[in-house]
Amino acid sequence: MMLHAKELMAWNKKINLTAIKAPLPVAEKHFIDSIAAASFLENEQFLMDIGSGGGFPGIPIKIMNPSLTVVLVDSSRKKVNFLKHVIRLLHLKNIEAIHSRVEDLQKNEPYTNKFDAVVSRAFTELSGFVDLADPFLSKTGKIYAMKGNHADQEITPGILKRYHIETVHYQLPFEKSHRYVIKLSRKS
Repeated sequence: MMLHAKELMAWNKKINLTAIKAPLPVAEKHFIDSIAAASFLENEQFLMDIGSGGGFPGIPIKIMNPSLTVVLVDSSRKKVNFLKHVIRLLHLKNIEAIHSRVEDLQKNEPYTNKFDAVVSRAFTELSGFVDLADPFLSKTGKIYAMKGNHADQEITPGILKRYHIETVHYQLPFEKSHRYVIKLSRKS
């Protein structure tokens, strides 16, 4: 993860990968936050990270769970180029970075109904993320939405009607900000 962070900070000087630039906030808000998400996964084998950006949370999750197959998706070509560079540099296996809008990828049959987990960190509001993620889920797949302080306000009646919801709270260690993982599984 240190090598990933070093590359992120070097590339960020040339292209905008993240607004967070200082080493300690990068460590806390990207890596520690991503590792926290990894701890909430169950027995998933195939994970999609939507809006992966600089590789968060997908790459740290992959590092923490080497047997996991991971697909990173981002609509920015420069971010996907960075992701591919980090994947090569770290010699990660069973992980790919795809340059695509999620709406377009939903029409690509090899990716639909395949994933045990679809995760995102601050990609869009919850109802939009759920609608984008759902076509990629296997029958028993789960959606993991990483959110900040107002996570509960994003849970709509429509989401409650379609999904079982579990919300897990954690706190970042240095700035003490509150974070939540909202885990959604389809109702039968």
